[in-house]
Amino acid sequence: MPEQDSDLKAQLRKNLENMQREGFDPYKIYRYDRTHSSAKVAEEYADMGSERSTDVVSVAGRIMAKRIHGKAGFADLVDRNGKIQLYFRMNDIGDKQWKLFQTMDRGDIVGSKGNVFRTKTGEITVAVTEFQVLSKALTPLPEKFHGLQDVQMRYRQRYLDLLMNEDVRSRFIKRSRMIAFIRDWLNEKGFIEVETPILQPLYGGALAKPFVTHHNYLDIDLYLRIAPELYHKRCIVGTLEAVYEIGKNFRNEDIDAQHYPEYTSMELYQAYVDYNDIMDLTESLLYDTAMHIVGTEMFEYGERTLNFAKPWPRITMGEAIEKYTGLDVSTLDTVDKAKEAARGLGVRDIDDCLDAGKVVSQIFDQKVQPELINPVFIIDHPIEVSPLAKRKRGAPHLVERFELFINGWEFANAFSELNDPVEQEQRFREQDRLKKGGDEETHPIDTDYVRALEYGLPPTGGLGIGIDRFAMIVTNAPSIKEVILFPHMRPDIA
Repeated sequence: MPEQDSDLKAQLRKNLENMQREGFDPYKIYRYDRTHSSAKVAEEYADMGSERSTDVVSVAGRIMAKRIHGKAGFADLVDRNGKIQLYFRMNDIGDKQWKLFQTMDRGDIVGSKGNVFRTKTGEITVAVTEFQVLSKALTPLPEKFHGLQDVQMRYRQRYLDLLMNEDVRSRFIKRSRMIAFIRDWLNEKGFIEVETPILQPLYGGALAKPFVTHHNYLDIDLYLRIAPELYHKRCIVGTLEAVYEIGKNFRNEDIDAQHYPEYTSMELYQAYVDYNDIMDLTESLLYDTAMHIVGTEMFEYGERTLNFAKPWPRITMGEAIEKYTGLDVSTLDTVDKAKEAARGLGVRDIDDCLDAGKVVSQIFDQKVQPELINPVFIIDHPIEVSPLAKRKRGAPHLVERFELFINGWEFANAFSELNDPVEQEQRFREQDRLKKGGDEETHPIDTDYVRALEYGLPPTGGLGIGIDRFAMIVTNAPSIKEVILFPHMRPDIA
């Protein structure tokens, strides 16, 4: 620890001892009656003139600056909603509380009562008549001009990041509002919120590597879910008809600016609709959510301007590949032809692909996806990469599936859900064959899910949306870690 920080910590502890000696022990205060937030004070007294109000307000928060001028002083109090200025005068609060004000430090949490007035500079201020130190800062905050900017420290000590950076607080408040809006929107449409297992005896619902753990009592391995999909469709079999869930999924994969192994998704399933209906729903839901948070169809993300104006285009994967590469994928009827065409385009990581559909998917991911900036639905995927979707009407080598792309990222994935138990079992067995051939990202055989389908799954549309990525877009966050409160980090060995 630098010597200066050590000296500051010693001074903070000394100030605490002085407070306690004078009978002001912050740790013996159990509650504080707060009547107003900083925002409520600003709103209620926005039109006040120069005369001081007669009513008393009670505010609480953290002292982030203090200025003493003789026998009077000011302090900036910060709460979740913003900042309010406090005015302290020895004649108003008495000698004993004035001494307490003098020993109060930046970072202390304080509750104050007083009358509201407007200063000569026009700032709404609380003239304090009495106050309490509710908690004492014993570690100095980062100095105010540079604040907390070290990214590693910000993520490791998110509490300090939230405390020091108003834009970070605002981002997480917006994320909370966004999720609440999505939940209310779906509830109003008649969806039922459900909770399905995080620990699953058989992972499924996506093609991904799972985390594995062990249940000691049952003496079985369990998997952190990679998706709730198969449980949701069991709910549809059970006549719940329209369900959704907002919760965590886990995939044992890399971390980068858009990927994180523990992420939040919203999945929903609705009976008697297909992927066209789900596209309509997705467009309306995300458009309405963006308007609720951002308030405009055109808004900035990084150096780009995104245009959310409806309707959003709907393009087949084949059409998109031909548009951006000139390649007609309908001619790729063997895996060898597909690999040859892909290599000609400079596509990487295709040596282990065992079928043409996966090669086509790689072509799209590498050569087309980065070009998709404004919201666009890419529809009709190869059957080989979509083991849970219905075949495309009139094109049985494809499936009725769409993905939504914004800013070159995938935001949503949806199907007309496969409800034929015989074909579903065949596709599971094909996935098992690929796994035995070395493909690690395949879907396991789920015999109970097949049994559920045998009882009858009605025509159903399903959807998964990445909540974290959408929060990035509507809060202009450059990394997924900026919208996850406590991201995982490598151990700090310093």
